Amino acid sequence: MKKATFKTELCKGCGLCVTACPKHIVELDTKSINAKGYHPASCTDDDKCIACGMCAIICPDVVITVIKEDKDK
Repeated sequence: MKKATFKTELCKGCGLCVTACPKHIVELDTKSINAKGYHPASCTDDDKCIACGMCAIICPDVVITVIKEDKDK
């Protein structure tokens, strides 16, 4: 299950989320360009994501959603 999802078409590639990630698993995707002409951010390893939300908190365009898994399930 993805913990962090990115609205890649709205991302302006500022890189703030890249620097905020404590696990260093958020990167700008240099292989793709969105409709705005930017390299969008994405999570490179969903299994290592701790759902801390730092990427979503720092994102000025609110393109990141973080979902924490319910430990009781």
